[in-house]
Amino acid sequence: MRTWFWTLLLAVVAVALAVLLREHGGNVLIMAQPWRIQVSLTFAVVLLIVAFVALYAGLRLLSWLVAIPGRVRAWRGRRLQARDHELLERGWIELLEGRYAHAEKDLTRLLDQTRKSSLQVLAALSAGRAAHGLREFARRDALLERAREKAGQDPGLQEAVATVAADLLLEQGRAQDALARLEPLQDGGARHLHTVRLLLQAHHELGHHDQTFVLARSLSRRGVVDQAEARRLIESSAAARLRDAGDENWRAIWKDLKADERTLPEVALAAAAAFESAGQSDEAAKVLEAAIAQGLDQRLLAAYARCDVAQVPRRLEKAEGWLQKQPRHPDLLCTLGVLCLTGQLWGPAERYLLRSLQQRSDAHAHALLGSLYDRLDRPAEAARHWRQATAAGMALPVLAADGALPPADTAGDPALLDAQELDFLASQEAAAAQAEPREPVVPPDVEAPLDGETPLAVQASDIDAPHDVQAHVSASDYLLDPDARQTGPAAGSPAGTQADIEDLFDSAPIPGLEPLPEDAAPDERDGSAGQPREGAGGRDDATR
Repeated sequence: MRTWFWTLLLAVVAVALAVLLREHGGNVLIMAQPWRIQVSLTFAVVLLIVAFVALYAGLRLLSWLVAIPGRVRAWRGRRLQARDHELLERGWIELLEGRYAHAEKDLTRLLDQTRKSSLQVLAALSAGRAAHGLREFARRDALLERAREKAGQDPGLQEAVATVAADLLLEQGRAQDALARLEPLQDGGARHLHTVRLLLQAHHELGHHDQTFVLARSLSRRGVVDQAEARRLIESSAAARLRDAGDENWRAIWKDLKADERTLPEVALAAAAAFESAGQSDEAAKVLEAAIAQGLDQRLLAAYARCDVAQVPRRLEKAEGWLQKQPRHPDLLCTLGVLCLTGQLWGPAERYLLRSLQQRSDAHAHALLGSLYDRLDRPAEAARHWRQATAAGMALPVLAADGALPPADTAGDPALLDAQELDFLASQEAAAAQAEPREPVVPPDVEAPLDGETPLAVQASDIDAPHDVQAHVSASDYLLDPDARQTGPAAGSPAGTQADIEDLFDSAPIPGLEPLPEDAAPDERDGSAGQPREGAGGRDDATR
């Protein structure tokens, strides 16, 4: 638009000048001793215009020639800047892609070759983040120190260096060092959102509950953090402040909290504990009731159930009102059961606990029922619920089914003695230890053993009285505990053989077969016709 305007203006001036010169002719006399030059007016005007154009062109040419070194320097600067931007762009792309080794290489190269301070700070911070990704903390700290030196006195660059350094130190778990980097920014009035979030994280990790509470409440009010995260931080920090405060300071902290903050579960638990310590059980109950009204939290219900007998009627009435709204809540039913147990209302306590177990198998409810039944002198049911409490409270291994055969019925085995006979044998052994030793009883049909041989075992059925076996068999040989048995053969008893062991097992009755009468014929005792009789070294197939 400007070009068209000047073109139109020059055309108008040229037309006006041509009309003026045509109507007013004249001469121009130039006196320059010893010369006298006279030309027409039109020629003089044209000559002036040509001279002006030539002068202007000459001056422009001279200016262009003089500006050549500057233009060369500017061109070189633009080329270097383009190269730096290319390295910075490539390094940042590699950093975002997670190629930290290549990113650190390119950004370090950029740091060494660029001359612009802001670009040097940016390259050093980016290279430090890449070294942090490689877990090279020594190189990272060196790059952060170079960035701090290059920042100089520029407040913007100093804040950038401190923020990046604090962020990396927090990721490493060095909250104290990160807070030391951020404190100058806080004192200087820097209130950028990212800086405040880093301050909140550092104070939270260091356990500074007062600062955490103030910063979390501020960020939550501004809506720049997740509300659930801010609620969690406010809850934990406010509860810690109430627990750590003195006997009277906690009241000021409690009054400073907002209504919605007082109903947070951990805050309500801490406040209720403080009121209980101060002897104000009614206020503690009100705090818990306000929090439970927002949600039936298990921790709040458990704390509400812990009270003295005087508080039971009031709390029972309140809990039954909650039960009308949620009649199948297992924790609420368990809380009612505990309150009834505290008030010694055994019947309602049993009903509430059984209803709670119908909704959920809980170790706490089973243990409470076990204690209740033990108090009511019902040991079988108490033991059953205690076992179920153990099973519900921990993962018990599933025992494999026993694949072995059931034990043989040895009640009719004459070689085994019962407990009364064991006691009798023990008394006989004690008496025999004081009396003169007796000769071993040998059946008449058994030959006397030769010198050095072990006598054969005497069957108890071949001896008239059980006490005759005392010289050969010790009472400990009949104990069921294998550790109490003798490791070797007893005095006067033979060493066991495989045949004796098989005879002992063959003496056990076979299930499904009726015992034969004592007066049966030998053939009937040995086996029915057509069935093979067991030999000395084995059994028949049916017995197996």
